[in-house]
Amino acid sequence: MAVGSLSDAPKDLLKEIKHLEELFTIDTAKLKEITHHFVDELAKGLSVEGGSIPMNPTWVMSRPTGHETGNYLALDMGGTNLRVCQVTLTEQKSEFDIIQSKYRLPEELKTGVAEELWEYIADCLQQFIETHHGDVTKMDKFPLGFTFSYPATQNYIDEGILQRWTKGFDIAGVEGRNVVPMFEAALKQRGVPIKLTALINDTTGTLIASAYTDPKMMIGCIFGTGCNAAYIEDCGSIPKLAHLNLPPETPMAINCEWGAFDNEGKVLPRTPYDIAIDKDSPRPGQQAFEKMIAGLYLGEIFRLVMVDMHHNPEAHIFAGQDISKLRKPYSLDSSFLSAIEEDTLEDLSETLDLFETKLNISPNRAELGLIRRTAELIGTRAARLSACGVAAISIKKGYKSCHVGADGSVFNKYPHFKARGAQALREILDWPEKTNPKEEDPIEILAAEDGSGVGAALIAALTLQRVKDGNMHGILHPENFK
Repeated sequence: MAVGSLSDAPKDLLKEIKHLEELFTIDTAKLKEITHHFVDELAKGLSVEGGSIPMNPTWVMSRPTGHETGNYLALDMGGTNLRVCQVTLTEQKSEFDIIQSKYRLPEELKTGVAEELWEYIADCLQQFIETHHGDVTKMDKFPLGFTFSYPATQNYIDEGILQRWTKGFDIAGVEGRNVVPMFEAALKQRGVPIKLTALINDTTGTLIASAYTDPKMMIGCIFGTGCNAAYIEDCGSIPKLAHLNLPPETPMAINCEWGAFDNEGKVLPRTPYDIAIDKDSPRPGQQAFEKMIAGLYLGEIFRLVMVDMHHNPEAHIFAGQDISKLRKPYSLDSSFLSAIEEDTLEDLSETLDLFETKLNISPNRAELGLIRRTAELIGTRAARLSACGVAAISIKKGYKSCHVGADGSVFNKYPHFKARGAQALREILDWPEKTNPKEEDPIEILAAEDGSGVGAALIAALTLQRVKDGNMHGILHPENFK
């Protein structure tokens, strides 16, 4: 059997696969429809009335020059790990040194008590500083850029009022509150010598870190556990900031929080599996876009399809086998789909091994073809939908040619994600076919610099420079920087 071939599959199974293809395939016309609505929603989020996409001003109000210097700490609180970095911006243009440590975020903290989360984070920071610098009681406070990758309202750069938890977090008593005092209280209790200088989103960090080394970089994206984007808008195009009377040409990085795109269900072609995931999630009706393309959900979409096909009397895959392991929600992640798509052996024996080892299921020849095709459909849909957001920002800003910095496990590790996204961009923006395969696309999505580490440090540096220059917009407590 050729890789992914289904030519010898039973007719009933072929019929079900055709149905899955109809459910998950998004053609060019649909991509353009989604993108057109996306452009409107971006503008609506910047307006006074707002919309599903928050379009949060970040108070990052300049691009890096490449000449920033100094030592900074960066803290990255993602969906799976906590990462602490010390970033040294060197005298050499656009160069830096970095040391870092990763700490696993225990699952119980994600739904536990807020104080326990902040105490754990403070403990990790203290451990990092003591490891690399010794006695914490004898040193000046390090400026810290804190990458807090959850939707937050920022009236100042060192403030973050959590709008809602995402990425599986559901800690009571934090939404609607500023997370910074909670974080600083835990630091103070332990005597950790850190001063939070800037609270940022990982997407904003990705944009700034990538722009540090590449002047053509205009958009930062995350395609990982969650999905999001940031770009730089002119303050004159942000009606909801009009009351501040900022000069219209003043730049302002916008954290789109586009995972919430189309929560109303107007254009996204959601399948019954997407609807089931939303219904059973901690926040039904929210993060509609994210639930179709982010790494947290791709394995679950696949799992639901497999369980459905098992119960479907026409397909009835894995007949007579114990599928109890497959029934466990979120037991498969995006790396499971990656492994399936990476299996290039003609008999798909690596996929067979994967199912036997992980799920105690032994798929037959035709079922392996179904498994392969399902993974391709889910992965391709995610990549094509992701291109709609990139295209929408490019259209809104009039970018005909630029670089987009992308980070996250799905972008970096999922097979063909970049190529599939690039093809979708080509279709949406009506680019002519390449005459030379090596020719760069007008808008190219590239692997990003380390946004949550280097980007956070750079934003701390840019913030301190703004204070030094007397530009106090977006600084909550100016006296702290004297």
